[in-house]
Parts: sequence; structure tokens; C-alpha cells
Amino acid sequence: MIHVYAGPTLPRDEPLLSDPSVRRLPPVRHGDLFDDTIADTDTVVIIDGLYHQAAALRHKEILATLARGIRVLGAASIGALRAAELDRFGMRGMGSIYHRYRTGELTADDEVAVGQEPDDDRQALTWPLVNLRYTLDLAVQDGVVSRDTAAVLLDEFRSLYYPHRTPPAIRAICYRHYATALTTWLRERRTADPHFGDLKRLDALKALRAALSGIEPAPQTPADGLHWDTPYFRRWSAHFATEHVDGLQLPTALRIAYQQIFDPNFPHVWHDHLDHLSRHLDGETGMPLAERMTRLTGEDPSPPPVRAVFRIPVDVRDANTVKRLLANESAPDRTSVARYLAANADARRAIPGFMPETIKDGEARRTLQQLWQCQPSGVEDAAAARGFRSAAHAVESVKVFLVGFLDDQPQPFEPATEATTDAR
Repeated sequence: MIHVYAGPTLPRDEPLLSDPSVRRLPPVRHGDLFDDTIADTDTVVIIDGLYHQAAALRHKEILATLARGIRVLGAASIGALRAAELDRFGMRGMGSIYHRYRTGELTADDEVAVGQEPDDDRQALTWPLVNLRYTLDLAVQDGVVSRDTAAVLLDEFRSLYYPHRTPPAIRAICYRHYATALTTWLRERRTADPHFGDLKRLDALKALRAALSGIEPAPQTPADGLHWDTPYFRRWSAHFATEHVDGLQLPTALRIAYQQIFDPNFPHVWHDHLDHLSRHLDGETGMPLAERMTRLTGEDPSPPPVRAVFRIPVDVRDANTVKRLLANESAPDRTSVARYLAANADARRAIPGFMPETIKDGEARRTLQQLWQCQPSGVEDAAAARGFRSAAHAVESVKVFLVGFLDDQPQPFEPATEATTDAR
């Protein structure tokens, strides 16, 4: 399968995108390459990407994809940029724009940037500078403008912020410099060929044809020898890991967080998880958790609880870890996770600027206090018993579920009383 990330550079009705081996996807963004439908034998073609209105695709995400043996081709837009930066590690760049970035002829990201429609059509609203540069070169070759005039126009085009490089703005600059012959020539050429001057499109089609023909990239440094598996990458991997269960596509980390927060028996699940890790430590002698604690605390008459000693991060990439921590998960639990995420989406539409992160810490903490039936002073210990790094970590985690959870309640939560027993 060939996974093609394209937006305004290639229209939806581009014939090559209708090939049965092509899976057309919107412009790539941070996290998209964690898609579990991309198999190790597949090809990824990166053309367009988001980087202003969403976090851009990180280099280490591409390196990790290459390390799986997946072919990654880049061209035209952010694909050309990333290929120029990563071709020595195995990513294959295609086309003139890639080559110009690779040689240093082009350096600015905004050469390929465009403003685009916010809907699914993603049509370009502005001219990318690299296309304007290419069109001016063609105009000079045809004798429409002099090389000096073309240089002046290019400087003017470059001075515009990329979302302002609209057709009216381009025409206005041409008129100001008495280059009306250029606008007339360009209108005639684009009437005959709507794609005239579109260098990005030419490069994108070249990459897509290469992917369809099965062209192998030239030998490069193997990506699996690179240090891409950093703590940042592991957090991204955990954030974007999903699984299709019961007809729902749910983030694995949120399924685990739901159990940590709402399953009253999760402290036992977490204790069993720690015991398993204690018995299967890599490079060390495994032993039961109780024995390990005895060795660590010695003859201490008041040893600290296990949860205070071991604060182990959860690796959602490990299937066995996920299985252990979701041991008590039920179908209604998964339905609740989906419903609470949908409640966040509804809140975003109804409340401008809403994000779960904007919920007050105090409200989230009171909810945890009520759920875990503990006093304010006991939230830290209760959070540790459920595998959270700290009470603050638990507070941030519950915010994702809070809107939907509170909507489910028949009456407002009451704060825990002094008589409430701490959850252990």
C-alpha cells in the first residue's frame, strides 16, 4: 500500500490518486506516522503537511518509520524539506524543489508554504513562492520580462507574508512595476493549461509515479542506527497509540488513564503490574516485589509503601503491559471513553477557546478526591497507588474525562468529608 499525504498540491480528482494501491490522506501532521494501518512493507509519500495551524511532522517520526523498513519519499512541499534534511538517513527526495533545498539554492520554509481552504477540499488560496520563482524564470525565457525586472518582482513577492501572496496581491505588484505584460501572458498560459507554472505539482506527480513504479531508494545510512527513540518520541508514541476495539478507535493511553481514575480496584492491578516487573527485570535477578522491598528497606520498622518507592512510567507500546493494565476494562468502559472524548468535542464547538487543559486544577482535584474517597492530603498517595507519577499528573489526566463525566452525574458531586477513608 502507498500512503500519500497530499493537500492543495494535488486535487482530489488527480487520476494517479485513484490507483487501487494508493491511500490518499490529508496533509501530514505531527503523529500521523504512528498510524497502525501503515505496514512495515508499505510506502509513504509525503507531499503536503500542516505546520502553522497544527504541530508539524517531526524528523524523529520519519526516522522511526524508516527504521521499520518503510520506504519514505518526499517531494514538492514539506516532503521536499524533510527529504533534504533526512535523505542521508534513508528518506528519498524527488523533484526540482527537493534538489534545490538539498543544494542550498532554497533555504526558507515559506518557499513552499500556501494558505489553503479550511474545509476538506484544501484548495490553495495563495501562490507558493517557489512556483512564482519558476514562473518568472519561464517568463524571462519567453522574453515577457527582463531578468532585472523578474529579480525585482521576486524580491517583492518574497517580502509578502506567505498567506498574503494571493492572486490579487501578485497582480498588484506586477502593475506597480509596469509588468502588465506578465499578467496577460500568465492568464493566457493558464487558460490553456490550468497547471502552468505549478512546479510543486510536477514534483508531486514525479514522486507519486516513482512510488507506483516501485523505484527503490539509493543505499543510505540505516535509520535503525540512529538515536531516534528518545523520551520525547516515547511520549509522542504513547499519545498517538490507538486501537480499534468494539467498533471504536480509542487512544490506548486514555483507556489506561480511565482505568487508573475510575476503577476502584486499580490499585491492585497496579501492584500486580509492579510485581510482574520486579520478577522480570532485564539484566537483573528477578524476585517477588515483597522480597525486593524487604531488601531495599532492610530492618526499617516503618517501610514506605511500594507505590512510594516505585514510580514506573507506563509503556503503551508494550502489548503485555497494556494487557495487564486493562485487565478489568469492560465494554461500557470503552464506550464511556468514547463518549467523554465526544463531550470535549461538543464543548469546543460550544465554548470558544475551550480545551480540557483549561479546566481549573481545583475542580479536577475535587473530582479525584470524591472518586477515590480521600481527603485533600490523601490525593498524592492515592494517585501513586494508581500508577500516576504525582497528584498533578492525575489532575491533568482526569481533565480529559471531566466534562463528559460531570454530564453523566444525576446530581453534583459533594466534597469528601473528614470521615472519608483514604483509598489505598
